[in-house]
Amino acid sequence: MSKLAAYRRSPIALIVLLFLGLTFTGSAYAALQPVAPADSYSAAAAVDDVEEGEKLFLANCATCHGKNGGGNGTAGPSLAGVGKAATDFQVSTGRMPLATPGVQAPANPNEVNFSEKEIDQLGDFVASLGPGPDIPDAEYTDLANADIANGGKIFRTNCAMCHNSAAQGGALTRGKYAPTLMGVEPVHMYEAMLTGPQSMPVFNDATITPQEKEDVIAFIKNIEEGGNAFGGHDLGSMGPAGDAVFIWTIGIGMLIAAAVWLGRKAA
Repeated sequence: MSKLAAYRRSPIALIVLLFLGLTFTGSAYAALQPVAPADSYSAAAAVDDVEEGEKLFLANCATCHGKNGGGNGTAGPSLAGVGKAATDFQVSTGRMPLATPGVQAPANPNEVNFSEKEIDQLGDFVASLGPGPDIPDAEYTDLANADIANGGKIFRTNCAMCHNSAAQGGALTRGKYAPTLMGVEPVHMYEAMLTGPQSMPVFNDATITPQEKEDVIAFIKNIEEGGNAFGGHDLGSMGPAGDAVFIWTIGIGMLIAAAVWLGRKAA
């Protein structure tokens, strides 16, 4: 007992105790840390695709986003963790590479200078920088099992305040805007909800499930194809803007004409 007591009083005992505590804590953290679901993040891509994607990145993106994708001050943000879905959305819609600096990157599908394979390789490289959302499965972008009515409900609750109740887009602050959703590919709408580009919030699968995202996309496509989700005349499918034009040009005009007619009759 005397030897044990002597060891406990030794200055080395404190160092050993700290070492054991740190070892135990580190081992417990490594064993118990949460693991992201496999389908939420980009799968490991072939080494060759990542290398080819890196070459494309260095030639077209590194000026703003840095050689390692870590960002370059105010020119471009870090791409670590944005995932393959964000890369596909930005590049496939012609938003990136950004042609000229501005408050917002506009869609320009006619200026996409990459093939589908090159965009895929570029996405593989960005995905290798850190885990992030993957390109959605075709199951949720073919709209085969979509509920349009439910999609309209979700859209009006989460999206209409920016994109207009008829998905025609609308103005935001400081020169920014929510773009029209007419003519947008379903996969790109899904990726936008998943990644939250520019001023848009992120709607991950815990907020809006994959099936609900498909429902929202189906609702938007129904409007695009001429479906009237509001009843009555569609007034150009412009939502409240059409109602306002009708009231001011027709309704107010009729009220003025009625007032003039009544005034003349009374005289």
